[in-house]
Amino acid sequence: MNIWVTNDIIKWSLRLCCRRFPWKRTSIPVLASIKDSSLSRNGFTGFWGGRLNQSCLSGTLSTTRFYSYGEKHNEGLKDGNSLATENSLSTDELNKTTSEQSQRTSPFLELLRRCSSPSDVLDLTSKYAPTNRQISQCLSRMWFSTKKMSDEQRRYELQLMFEHPEFENLLQRATRSIQYMGNEDVAYSLLSVVNLGVAQHSRVIQTFLRTCQKQERLNDFDEKALSMLASVLERMKASQNVNALKEGMRLVVEVRLPEIQNVLTLQTMMRLLGRDAPRELRQKLERKALSMSDQFSLPNAQHMTFIMAAVGFHSKPLLKVCSDKIKENLHHIPFNILYNIMQSYKELLYRDTDLLTSISDHVASTFDIWTDKQLVFFLSAFKDLLFCPTSLMEPYTEKVIANPDALTLKHLMSVLATYSSLNYDLRHQRQAFLDSLSHALISYLPKMSELELLKAAYYLCGMNHFPSALLEQLLSSSTLEQLASTSLTKSKERMFQRVDICLRLDRPPLPQPLIVPPSVLGSPTPNPSVNPRLSNSLQRVLADQANATLQEMLVVENFYVIDAVVTKPLPNQPYLQSVVIAVIYTPNSSYCFGTSQPRGALTLQIRHLKILGYTPVLVTEELLQSLSEEEMTEKLRGLIFPEDASETQPQVGHVES
Repeated sequence: MNIWVTNDIIKWSLRLCCRRFPWKRTSIPVLASIKDSSLSRNGFTGFWGGRLNQSCLSGTLSTTRFYSYGEKHNEGLKDGNSLATENSLSTDELNKTTSEQSQRTSPFLELLRRCSSPSDVLDLTSKYAPTNRQISQCLSRMWFSTKKMSDEQRRYELQLMFEHPEFENLLQRATRSIQYMGNEDVAYSLLSVVNLGVAQHSRVIQTFLRTCQKQERLNDFDEKALSMLASVLERMKASQNVNALKEGMRLVVEVRLPEIQNVLTLQTMMRLLGRDAPRELRQKLERKALSMSDQFSLPNAQHMTFIMAAVGFHSKPLLKVCSDKIKENLHHIPFNILYNIMQSYKELLYRDTDLLTSISDHVASTFDIWTDKQLVFFLSAFKDLLFCPTSLMEPYTEKVIANPDALTLKHLMSVLATYSSLNYDLRHQRQAFLDSLSHALISYLPKMSELELLKAAYYLCGMNHFPSALLEQLLSSSTLEQLASTSLTKSKERMFQRVDICLRLDRPPLPQPLIVPPSVLGSPTPNPSVNPRLSNSLQRVLADQANATLQEMLVVENFYVIDAVVTKPLPNQPYLQSVVIAVIYTPNSSYCFGTSQPRGALTLQIRHLKILGYTPVLVTEELLQSLSEEEMTEKLRGLIFPEDASETQPQVGHVES
């Protein structure tokens, strides 16, 4: 009888106390961020930085809030026993009410499902004391109820939640009940309070983290609970408890890795542990993922690609598996996901010719369903991957020619960058396309910034096109003064240097001569370095060529660096002008991926060297690294002195004609 009377007295006392301090919803929405602010220990300032009038909170709370932290709290978190002593109900009393609450489980859960906001849940818990598991369900419901809200509504509801007097009671109950919760409930509770914006250094979260760290507890977490725990840790900042729990999870995952059967669980573990995991564990994760690759659905393949990019996990075999799955289902992938896949490949420095070709063909075959913005984004993504999507660029070229005015300034700049970089062969459409771009560009001249003017000239000069209106405005004194006043970076100087050398060597027919002033050119003199392998091979080639001369690391026009210049007389015409061969070492990035088509700066260099009378010979990075010294020597001899080479001797690189 004493127990029941005591409980009734406590309940009625709590109700009377609540009536003395009634809680009311305010109608003022809070627009500031909740997560970026804190609570004061000595007065309730709120997670929104304490800017609101807190007059609605009358009285002083007798206990430190379980979701706050301050200078005193930072001195050290209290252990579980000291936390329990601060609560109005002891652990024993909580256990005694469990059987009573279990009789009302179904009605409580039914009422909980009807709650549409965190405050509704708190109102419910103020009327009915939830059991240990129901506490976890309450926290989860509070979080889920905010997921579909607008940002403003969510901020407002979270403000109401933090102001609600029952919120602290619920967190106290959660902290007190954690030792009686199941592992899945613990994981869900921690995930919920973190997503609700409770401060990471608060007592409730730190108590959950310390509980999960215990080896006997962590060892009992099943696959699903570990996956949820990994999800919440991914969202938390590094701290002593977070790092300790991550390390504990790493050890558990390493032991249990062979037992994982769910692809999504494996991906969650890879996302949590991949970047910081040691090499051995990364290799184990890779082998496990490959062993489960036959289970990959299309979403699995997409998600795996995103995870690998996020954690810097580069595995060509695994990427190949994902690429094949994606390639088979291109028609089922929306724009956002397909674009993000391409961005992930860029971050991973991975290119799959078959997939990129398939994407290009797919977009071209469904050309009319894509918006202008989506097409521009696709082209930009291909440019970043150094891949020339010929099948897509052909219809897009026709689209621009038909309606250049449809291009916004931002899209126009992106198109200029793409076509200039990829050196797409416009063939008979070249002049019409460039004129269309110039027409669109001139309409934007009054709105363009100085940097946009410089970039546009940089791109168009690279394509051997020189709109006079653009160049005159760029090289006007007012534009140059404005650019100089903002300090010229190396990048801006490099763009001016290109415009300058194009005007000098290409000699475009302009209404009036234009000159780039030296003040904006910086110091263009390159600082070349010798390629030892190429140098040794060339010296061996010319050792038995009495009439040929070799110059290494020649700087031309104070702009271009030529690795070697070989001068030799014309075959059978020794008294005529000599042939001057410019040998250029070219990295793989100088070509469109999967082709021998030069791109970007290399295209411009070849064009200008021919104007200067050189015959360019390109030696690729891939060939130089794959051949032995003897093979390299023979192939260079066949390229530079084809009259002396065997008829069956294959050519290295290629000669630009």
